[in-house]
Amino acid sequence: MLYQLKIIVFTIILSACFQCLAGQTIQLLSSGGKTSIRGLSVVDDRIVWVSGSNGTIGRSIDSGNTFKWMVVKGFEQTDFRDIEAFDETSAVIMGIAAPAYILRTADGGESWKVVYENKTSGMFLDAMEFWNLHSGIVIGDPIDGKFFIARTFDGGMSWRNIPPKNYPAADSGEACFASSGTNIRKLNQQEAVFVSGGLSANIFIRDKKILLPIIQGKETTGANSVAIKSSRIMVVVGGDFASKDSNIKNCYITKDAGKNWIAPLTPPHGYRSCVEWLGKKKWISCGLNGVDFSKDDGNNWNWISKESFHVCRMAKKGKAVFLAGGGGRIGKLSFN
Repeated sequence: MLYQLKIIVFTIILSACFQCLAGQTIQLLSSGGKTSIRGLSVVDDRIVWVSGSNGTIGRSIDSGNTFKWMVVKGFEQTDFRDIEAFDETSAVIMGIAAPAYILRTADGGESWKVVYENKTSGMFLDAMEFWNLHSGIVIGDPIDGKFFIARTFDGGMSWRNIPPKNYPAADSGEACFASSGTNIRKLNQQEAVFVSGGLSANIFIRDKKILLPIIQGKETTGANSVAIKSSRIMVVVGGDFASKDSNIKNCYITKDAGKNWIAPLTPPHGYRSCVEWLGKKKWISCGLNGVDFSKDDGNNWNWISKESFHVCRMAKKGKAVFLAGGGGRIGKLSFN
């Protein structure tokens, strides 16, 4: 009996130790609103901006403890699926369609200026990415069989379409998902890569279009997000957003710049709309049924929260990691 008691106590202690070793939890900062948040930009450990449906923007300058919420006048019905913030006063937001807009603020969101408008039939913007304070890119769904791309070289104050002859060619039924603003990422100081989904799912690296092994073949399937550790090491996540709990072909890793792709030993636990590299071998990924964390370069993923989030981003200048999703939900990664 004493031996059995010792075993039970040892098991409890061991379980507690494993929980301590796991060490990651999600602290819920905000929820209960009507806004679906897909745009998230973390400037540093203190400054956080979010954007979402119903023309809604949020800004925190105290590490997410409080948020100032605002609705962009004249854009109350616009879904701002991506945001890029430069500091506590300057940011760029992307409205996806009908027509597509990009706006910029220089006064903390008190006023916004339209810096880009596109009324082309079928125009649908998916995500933005900035290399630095000046140079940025926005990508949109295919028009006439080619992905749309525009560039800025003045911090988002003005944008211009690249020549249509240089637009990347899309397969039939191929598009991008405006799910987290992370299907396009900077590869180095000059280049970016992006991923697609739908009937065909690919990654576009330099002038190469590489078919991904991720699940594809339906409008709801494919790659949603890519994160870059180096020019050779990348992780792609996605799945089928119509089957949020399915982990079939939802995550792949390359260690040779896309030549070969390997599946994790333990994949994320469902459809995932965003993935972020946190430094060293640590990664985080989120989706409709929760959040996963990896400590071994994406080979094994631990389900650390079942809270639903669309996007997760690490501070550009710092270590803080924030998440955002439907119902005005905002969270922060904590290490116990």
